[in-house]
Amino acid sequence: MEGKVLELASLRGVRKQYGKVVALDGVDLSIAPGQVLALLGANGAGKSTAIALLLGLVQADAGQVLLFGQSPQQLAARRNIGVMLQSAGIADNSKVRELLELTRSYYPQPRSIDDCVALAGLDGLLGRQYGKLSGGQQRRVQFALALCGNPRLLFLDEPTTGMDIEARQALWRAIGQLSAQGCAVLLTTHYLEEAEALADRVVVLARGRVVAAGSMDEVRRHVAQRRIRCLSALDAAGIAAWPQVRSAHRDAARLEIVTDAAEDVVRRLLAEDGALSELEVQRAGLAEAFLEITRDDADVASADEREAA
Repeated sequence: MEGKVLELASLRGVRKQYGKVVALDGVDLSIAPGQVLALLGANGAGKSTAIALLLGLVQADAGQVLLFGQSPQQLAARRNIGVMLQSAGIADNSKVRELLELTRSYYPQPRSIDDCVALAGLDGLLGRQYGKLSGGQQRRVQFALALCGNPRLLFLDEPTTGMDIEARQALWRAIGQLSAQGCAVLLTTHYLEEAEALADRVVVLARGRVVAAGSMDEVRRHVAQRRIRCLSALDAAGIAAWPQVRSAHRDAARLEIVTDAAEDVVRRLLAEDGALSELEVQRAGLAEAFLEITRDDADVASADEREAA
């Protein structure tokens, strides 16, 4: 029964190929109620194909795709989702209130217009034509439309593109509210700080395969990198040449060092600068982890491009 479905959506051993291009190769993925899952990967990694499969827009060549325990092609399953894609295809002369009312009419138990307006930050925009809104305002309207059906699972594809910082942070707060209410969110974003702020689970795709999956901390643990910050008069260029130091640069008076061997580097820093102070050692952020995890993928892609040339 649907009430017993613990996974709202899942891919199991999914493979999808377009001609000679393998878009997904044995991908497993699942999302649970109230979970914010960030699906990350470079362009061409397979993110769009994974979402298209879950939305029922394409069918897998192999493996299983389930949406609320059913085929994504089933209307009953699709009525439980909200979708905000990068391209919307909304008529420019439509007024915002008209768009909300029309979209709400498609669902048996829609969210109220007031709730959609509050969550998406549309105060003062209901009487405006969609085509006369700024790009950031249009994205907020698209977010509101995705909420109209009171979805149990929300697909957000690069949701804050074109938004200013204030609007982006307001959308982050709205996603947090929805998650707290039990709505699951599948998020794709190129803003790694956005994934770090919102997601409690991360899946990283590279060349159609899952190369890392887990909590934010678990993904970070895929790499041994640490970031060292301190006040020191030592030369950054010289430190960058030390063994196992990936980079070193100066930010005003502070040195910032990225290394695979934090303990060894800290010992040498202290030995070479007795006046060193304000020493901090942090684990790699999501950006560093993501770059490291997908490094081999980028190298293979570059090799393929050179071979094709």
